[in-house]
Amino acid sequence: MPLPPVAAGLLRDAARPEDRLEHISLHPAVRPCAVVGLWLRVASLCEAEQVATALCLRALAAGPEFAGWSLLGAEVPLLAPSGHSPFRPDVSPSEHPDQDGH
Repeated sequence: MPLPPVAAGLLRDAARPEDRLEHISLHPAVRPCAVVGLWLRVASLCEAEQVATALCLRALAAGPEFAGWSLLGAEVPLLAPSGHSPFRPDVSPSEHPDQDGH
């Protein structure tokens, strides 16, 4: 079942000021199920997961557009430290490769 085209708007409508929602990113073609990215300005990973869960559950309950959908989980992905490449995390952005590119 495809993610409703109005999903971002429904999530935004379900957000409360205390959720501190900054951005929504929809990834409807991800398999085995769609992924919704929520950028929240909160203090911790635990709080982000709690707020995302509550916000998604409110949106799912709010209208018929999400009929048949359910929340499978709310997780904060672990990312490489800012400026570090996911392919070479041992290289700092302040380090320069030698002349031959290695």
